[in-house]
Amino acid sequence: MAKERSEEEQIETGEQAAEVESPSAEEQHAAEEALHEELAGESAQEAEIASLHQQLAEHKDMVLRAQADVQNARRRAQQDVEKAHKFGVEKLIKDLLPVVDNLERAIATIDSEHEAHKAVVEGIELTQKSFIDTLTKSGVEVIDPAGEPFDPELHQAMAQVPNGDVEPNTVLEVFQKGYRLNGRLVRPAMVVVSKAP
Repeated sequence: MAKERSEEEQIETGEQAAEVESPSAEEQHAAEEALHEELAGESAQEAEIASLHQQLAEHKDMVLRAQADVQNARRRAQQDVEKAHKFGVEKLIKDLLPVVDNLERAIATIDSEHEAHKAVVEGIELTQKSFIDTLTKSGVEVIDPAGEPFDPELHQAMAQVPNGDVEPNTVLEVFQKGYRLNGRLVRPAMVVVSKAP
């Protein structure tokens, strides 16, 4: 009988071992919540990673823009320095041009045929030439357009005279020479221009 009991116990225990307990509703609910929390945690991590990638891209863009701004500022500053070197003397040149004009007027008004005036005319001409040479070394270019076509960017027309000997819009006479400093117009030439008769 002991043998039968032990077999019965074995059968009972075997049956009990073979039986699978089904979880309670509370356990099922807790397991589902844990699964949802785990999935939500993974989803939150993915969202955080995406957010960090977006922030990284924004910061890279900001750095590139800042570098471009610095390069542009550096380039503008360099251009300003170059312009200051090229055109820093423009006001001085404008102030000196009337002196050149007065020397030209003096030469034009003195009678160079008179023996007593020859030395004075020669001295004024040498002074004028020296003055113009000094201006040329500083980047000043003389605009003397007699006989050339009229250019409104370089010349200022003071009058138009009918003339059939030359083409219309040709400079007939120069009242006052013009000047450029390193390619930039400092003063236009004042001229008389031809027109069709």
